[in-house]
Amino acid sequence: MLVKTKAIVISSLRYQEKSLIVKCFTQSDGLKSYFVQSAYSGKKSNQKIAYFQPLTILEIEANHKNKGTLEHFKEIKLATAYQTINTDIVKSTIVIFLSEMLHHSIHEEEKNEDLFTFLETALIWLDTHDETSNFHLILLLETTKFLGFYPDNSETDFNFFEMVDGIFSPFQGTNCLNEHETFLFKKLIDLKFDSDQKVFAGIERQILLKILLDYYSIHLDGFKKPKSLDVLKEVFA
Repeated sequence: MLVKTKAIVISSLRYQEKSLIVKCFTQSDGLKSYFVQSAYSGKKSNQKIAYFQPLTILEIEANHKNKGTLEHFKEIKLATAYQTINTDIVKSTIVIFLSEMLHHSIHEEEKNEDLFTFLETALIWLDTHDETSNFHLILLLETTKFLGFYPDNSETDFNFFEMVDGIFSPFQGTNCLNEHETFLFKKLIDLKFDSDQKVFAGIERQILLKILLDYYSIHLDGFKKPKSLDVLKEVFA
């Protein structure tokens, strides 16, 4: 079936010398993997390696056979040409980290247009704003709404956040954050992308990042912490 859709590049893996296997989160069909033959040869101008950088937003035309095998692109062009993400070291590091997070988090091969729209909007926001220190934290937390384990914030007066059930508790059980961690987590829940970026100190962002990674690990089977985590920590140190 010939499909025209937007697609966000989640990962690309070099196959043999000249080819690529590209995993995309598509607006029309959710997660899809594509085989790009001779991606490194330069013979096909519409399939250049630049299209397949992490979290690039593409407009694609593709043959979807939907047989569980690799699909093939027919046409590719940029849906959004980033102005700053590819040249700003902080933003490019954030994007590499988030692409790994999404790679380990999105597994369903089914349409999720709300998640696609959220990610597309968020990435365009990142590209067009300068104050982005909390972007990765907000995006990871907001993404849990679409993955099914967003915290129940109906009892935020309680002092402890219970990680397994995703609820706030008056008692500090085995799987609870401590009082300070819970305080930071509550502040994060209230944040939007355009909120004051100076609301957290660097060490507090590190604490929140660890909380989010642990939270993902608890709620997603087989979740792996990204290899780019150390680089991200260096950038925000």
